[in-house]
Amino acid sequence: MRERPAPQQTSQFGRLRQLMDSPTATYYLLLSVTTLLVAIGLVMVLSASMIVSIRENDGSPYTVFISQAVFALLGTIAMVVAVRIPVSRWKRLGGLALVTTIVLQSLVFTGLGTGTNGNRNWLDFRFFTVQPSELGKLALVLFGAGVLAHKRHLLGSFKEACIPFAFPAAALLLGLVMVGHDLGTAMVLAGIVAGMLFAAGMPSRYFAMAGGGGLFLLAAATLTSSNRMERISIWLHPDRCNPENETLFYGICRQPMHARYALADGGLTGIGLGASKEKWQWLSEPHNDFIFAIIGEELGLIGAIVVLALFAVFAYAAYRLVIRSEDFFVRIASAGVMTWIVIQAFINIGAVIGLLPIIGVPLPFVSSGGSSLVTTMLTAGVLLAFARAEPGCAEQLAAHPGAVRGSQAVLSRLRRTRGRS
Repeated sequence: MRERPAPQQTSQFGRLRQLMDSPTATYYLLLSVTTLLVAIGLVMVLSASMIVSIRENDGSPYTVFISQAVFALLGTIAMVVAVRIPVSRWKRLGGLALVTTIVLQSLVFTGLGTGTNGNRNWLDFRFFTVQPSELGKLALVLFGAGVLAHKRHLLGSFKEACIPFAFPAAALLLGLVMVGHDLGTAMVLAGIVAGMLFAAGMPSRYFAMAGGGGLFLLAAATLTSSNRMERISIWLHPDRCNPENETLFYGICRQPMHARYALADGGLTGIGLGASKEKWQWLSEPHNDFIFAIIGEELGLIGAIVVLALFAVFAYAAYRLVIRSEDFFVRIASAGVMTWIVIQAFINIGAVIGLLPIIGVPLPFVSSGGSSLVTTMLTAGVLLAFARAEPGCAEQLAAHPGAVRGSQAVLSRLRRTRGRS
C-alpha cells in the first residue's frame, strides 16, 4: 500500500520524454552544448596560455586569450547568420564552397603558404592566418550531402556512390592536405567521407574494399615519415622515454609524457583552475592540441568527464537530426558533421591519454585556433538551421523563444493535422 512514489517517478520520466519530443528540443540541445563547449574552451585557453603569452608577447598574459575571444565573437556571428540561412540555400552552396576550399588549399604551396611543426597547411595574410582544410571539412559535408541526396536511388552501385563525391572531390582535397603533411586532418576528412557514405546506405561490402585501400595509404604515409615512425615507436614502447635517453626524454617523448603527468596530477577533482604546473613550459601546445591535459590537471577527472559528456550530447543532437529529418540532404549532412566532431575529438583526446600516438588535431570548440573555432561554430549554426527547419520548431521559436511549454501544443496540432491527412 506504500507504493505511491512510482507514479511520481513515471510522471518525471514522462515530462522528460515530452520535453525531448518537443519540436525545439534538438535546437536547444545543439545551442546549449555548443555554448558550453565554447565557454569552457575560452576559460581553459586563458588558463593554459598565460605562460606562453607572457614568454612570447612582451609580458602580457592575455594575448592568446584575447585572440581566441575575438575568434569566438566571429564564430558567434557566423553561427547566427548560418541559422537564418534556409536549408534549400545550404544545398546550393556545397559545390561553390568545395571549389573555393580546394583553390585556397592549393595556395598553401605558394608564397602565401606557411607551416609549423612540419605541417604546411596555413595561408598567411600578414594580419591573420587561415587554415583552408578546416573550411574544407564543412565544404565536403555540404557537397557530399548534395551529391548523395541527388543519387539517393543509385547508391547500391560503388561507382555511383563514390563519383564525384569520394573521387575526385574528396580525394583531391585529401591529397592536397597530405602533401602539406597534415595526417591528422586527412584522417578526419577520410572519416567524414566514410560516415556520410555509411549514413547514405552504401553496401557494407564496399567499405571493406575502401578500408583496405585506406589502411595501405595510411601505412605508406607513416613509413615514409621518420617523425611519424618515431611517434608510433614511442607510443608502442613508452619505456624508451627514460632520463637515460636525453634525446628522446627531452624531445619527442616530452608531449605524451607530460600530458600523462598532467592527468595524473589532476586526480578526481583537479588541482584548481589556473594552478597547472605542466603549462610552465613543460607541456608543449598546452592551449592547443594538449588542452585536454590541462583540463584534466586543473579540473580533474570530473572536469574531463564533463567535457566528454558534452561531446556525447552534441553527437546525440546531430543523431536526432539524422533519424528525425525527412530531408535526405539534412540526414546525410548531419551524419557527416557528427562523424567529423566525434572522430576529431577522439583523435585529440586519444593522443592525450595515450590511447593513440600523437597525431596533432585540435579539440573541437575548445582548443586555441581561429580557423578551427570559427569553422566549428559555423558548422554548429548549419545544424541549428537544420533543427530550425523541423516541423513546428520555427513557429515555436517565433511564438515564444526560450519557452518549452507551448511546444507540446504545436506538436499536438501537427499530429492532428497529419492524422487528418
